[in-house]
Amino acid sequence: MKSLFDIASKNEIEDRIHILSISSPAQWGKMDVAQMLHHCQFPLRIALNKEDFKLKSNWIARVFFKKLLYNDTPWRKGLPTAPNFKVKENKDFDHEKTALINYINEFYQLDDSQELPVHPVFGKFTRQQWGQMQYKHLDHHLKQFKA
Repeated sequence: MKSLFDIASKNEIEDRIHILSISSPAQWGKMDVAQMLHHCQFPLRIALNKEDFKLKSNWIARVFFKKLLYNDTPWRKGLPTAPNFKVKENKDFDHEKTALINYINEFYQLDDSQELPVHPVFGKFTRQQWGQMQYKHLDHHLKQFKA
């Protein structure tokens, strides 16, 4: 499984983000491309301790869904989004693109010895799992916009 802590995988994700344009159409879902770029920042901000999303721990999610976040099985189209991660308001494409790339680079640059936070819903992840989860989430949404 690819990881956002791997330079080749990080660069691949960034290259795919640069393919996007303000007019990139969604293949599924309700978000436009700028909203998607904003949405993709949320998991990175959790990992970077940038914001408290007031998410509730969920033992069902931990038992049944946690491994799906970082394994090789692709996510299906149209998965439900946590209410706190839904983006309904209009967003500026260029601003969101720059912000997402900045968060990706900040995440990539985390020191190996730095302990990552406990996820508010899914609990503790290893560094490897955090990297894989971030890659998988970004990959899913970039595919949503054919990038």
